[in-house]
Amino acid sequence: MISADRVKRIVVAGALLLALPAGGCSTSIADLPLVGTPADAPARPKQVGAYPAVHDLPQDRPENAMDAAERSKVSTELIAARDRQASIAAAEAAATAAKNPAGK
Repeated sequence: MISADRVKRIVVAGALLLALPAGGCSTSIADLPLVGTPADAPARPKQVGAYPAVHDLPQDRPENAMDAAERSKVSTELIAARDRQASIAAAEAAATAAKNPAGK
């Protein structure tokens, strides 16, 4: 006698094997005359669009996005924000440790 677990595995494997061929045909199902597309759907283009040129780089900018003074200012602000957050986190950790000295 076959166990229920084995029967379940066989059913799942069979379902997967049946689903694989249907997955490959999914793009052409809409073209079938019985299924088709809705009446208000826009017409498909006769030629498929070309893939974007992923290796083409954009043109260089005429000027830098930020000059050295702006980069320095932003860097200083980010470092100050990081230090403020670190001190707040340390204070919260100390307060939590003071509340719960057992560590649990």
